[in-house]
Amino acid sequence: MKLGFFTMPVHRLDRDYTEVLQEDREAIILADRLGYSEAYVGEHVTDAAESITNSMLFQASLISETSQIKLGTGTTNLSHTHPVLVAAQAAMLDHLLKGRFLFGVSPGALESDAEALGIRGMDRNEMFVESIGHILDIWQGEPPYDLEGKHWNITTRETLFPEIGLGPIAKPYQKPHPPVLGTVVAPFSKGVIEMGRKGFLPISANFLLDKWVRTHWANYAQGCSEAGRTADPADWRVARSIFVHDDHATALEYGRDSERSPYRFYYKQLFTKLKKANRHEVFKPERDFPDDRLTLDFVVDSLVIAGDVSSVTEQLLAFREVTGDFGTLLYAGKDWEDKALGRRSMELMAEKVMPAVNAAIGHREAAE
Repeated sequence: MKLGFFTMPVHRLDRDYTEVLQEDREAIILADRLGYSEAYVGEHVTDAAESITNSMLFQASLISETSQIKLGTGTTNLSHTHPVLVAAQAAMLDHLLKGRFLFGVSPGALESDAEALGIRGMDRNEMFVESIGHILDIWQGEPPYDLEGKHWNITTRETLFPEIGLGPIAKPYQKPHPPVLGTVVAPFSKGVIEMGRKGFLPISANFLLDKWVRTHWANYAQGCSEAGRTADPADWRVARSIFVHDDHATALEYGRDSERSPYRFYYKQLFTKLKKANRHEVFKPERDFPDDRLTLDFVVDSLVIAGDVSSVTEQLLAFREVTGDFGTLLYAGKDWEDKALGRRSMELMAEKVMPAVNAAIGHREAAE
């Protein structure tokens, strides 16, 4: 199992904007040095806590400061931007990274973003499906393109002048295109079936209980089968909120219990957002679980893996027993309330926890 990194990110509202952007960069530079295989960042335009407004632009700032880690959008919100711009910019970033680019996409779910962009009330899922279709057609096609849709029509027919290079839209470095990934949030997601059909790769979100994460693989495998492919667990990424420290008590305090815990703050923000949108069911162990029992303590205790190296290792192995095999564990980055603790957790994950997890997996598979 590989170790990757995924950050939305979520920072306290009183923090300096320049400082948190540098912190987010520093986390990925550290991940690169520690051998994390890939790193994704989210994007929002109108969320002061989630400070990255364009994930491609942010990742481009890391090209010369990283060497082996693949850099992904987590995600590019396709309802927000014209597909020609997304296709051209993603292709350029893929060339700048010489193939270290992962193209994570989504419709874009934040209502305040939609309001600011004037698309609130529009069918963003419909826009998403059309946009990704146009992007792939651009990458696989030739000018003048002549792509038609409900939301966008794309052509360079009237201005095509190949003798001087007018008309083409850049194609990616990776052939036929970079891996396309989508974050899966809902239990029993139907969207992940379609991802399997299209050959896109799934990322299971870090705010789902293990029993709901398990449902994603069955649906993804179904989609792959319908497209005539065998689903490969190596393609499945699963994100988790993890804090590990040399001292077990420190890990529990910082990862769960303290009022200043960045993990607690993260889930408070997320829980509040989803509850306002009436989407908080994702946190429930059963659909009829009463709302009055769905407290912040319940959410944090259910979703944060915290402890010393041996404890976190055992918790991850128990998690994998429920979900089944997957290829990459994505460590979900949080605000560095305490920079030393945040860095130490990432170090221990790479240097102690993952080797122990993989050794245990190897022993169990050999025994079988």
